[in-house]
Amino acid sequence: MADRRLQVFFTVARLLSFTKAAETLHMTQPAVTFQVRQLEEYFNTRLFDRTHNRISLTDAGNLVYGYAEKIFDLYNEMENMIKDMTGEISGSLTIGASTTIAEYMLPSLLGDFRKQYEDVVIHLKVSNTEGIVSMVENNVIDLGVVEAPVGNKNLVVETCRNDRLVAIVPNGHPLASHDVVHLDELLEYPFICREEGSGTREVIEEYICHAEGCKEGLNVAMELGSPEAVKGAVEAGMGISIVSEATIAKELKLGTLVAVDLDPPMERPFSFVHQKQKFRVRVMDELLEFARGYCKEEG
Repeated sequence: MADRRLQVFFTVARLLSFTKAAETLHMTQPAVTFQVRQLEEYFNTRLFDRTHNRISLTDAGNLVYGYAEKIFDLYNEMENMIKDMTGEISGSLTIGASTTIAEYMLPSLLGDFRKQYEDVVIHLKVSNTEGIVSMVENNVIDLGVVEAPVGNKNLVVETCRNDRLVAIVPNGHPLASHDVVHLDELLEYPFICREEGSGTREVIEEYICHAEGCKEGLNVAMELGSPEAVKGAVEAGMGISIVSEATIAKELKLGTLVAVDLDPPMERPFSFVHQKQKFRVRVMDELLEFARGYCKEEG
């Protein structure tokens, strides 16, 4: 209902990128540029300075941005009040999740949520934890679900539940007969790890640092970009790894991998992260409340 030109301008101004705005709004970049130019023609002034493939707000652009923010806050407040009166839950949300959560936790959660709220449209973006936090910071997504601690104190972080990590080894490996593996034993073997920025990798590195005082590190044989790739490399005998227990149910059932408990144990939080907004669309609050209940059942 709000002025589309103003919505597009506001998104470009927030992200300072026509490309990112087009992706966020599910529009083509020429369509985004057209909407902004229409608004500039309406006000008869430039709203952006464009130099060396970078954009910045002009004085007029900053003024429009400030008022647009107030307008959309009021719009959201009005929408929430009306939906509270009518009991309607509808709209769209963009959620971001780190790879492990997107593949193994969110499908059932979002599936159950959609069964209850059929009029809600959910867009999902997948990245590593670092990428998801960045998307939340830049308002590219409404809600992030991540698997590592979040350092930005300006964001709201709410722990969903703890996730247990275990060592995985291929059948026939010297550690496969162990019930528990100590850290110093892990360091003896080639290690398959996730890429830089991965929540799983960050937690593992903190675990090693804490236990070993950072004097020794893992013998990293390979860095891979997804839990599936890590598991495949371990199955192929290329090394061992540490993964979320939630990701290996199929492999344990098929007997292609062996899980070994860690000593000391390793856990990390699955957390929701979002902006501190005074007025959120009601569907966001409903999803958060639904997810909290889901986490309690699964925890």
